[in-house]
Amino acid sequence: MTKIVRRAYAGTIESSDVYVELEPCDCGIDIQIESVVLKQFGDAIRRVVSEMLQQFEVESAKVKIVDRGALDCVIRARVEAAIKRGEGEQI
Repeated sequence: MTKIVRRAYAGTIESSDVYVELEPCDCGIDIQIESVVLKQFGDAIRRVVSEMLQQFEVESAKVKIVDRGALDCVIRARVEAAIKRGEGEQI
């Protein structure tokens, strides 16, 4: 199980990128998404983020996503980087 112990972020708010911010919390998983393509791809973005959290066995975190049209592979990479930073790993 991965425990988020500090606030961490990855990515930018540039076009075709995504900004991911994680914070520790005791509220389970709370995912907030802001996206220029929310109506079309909001469910897919939420699914990708949830899959990454499950893959790393994160059970509790506040997750803020600010998407600017990022591909799934970019979202996965940014979420992974934020998780590793949030657990204290230096990357």
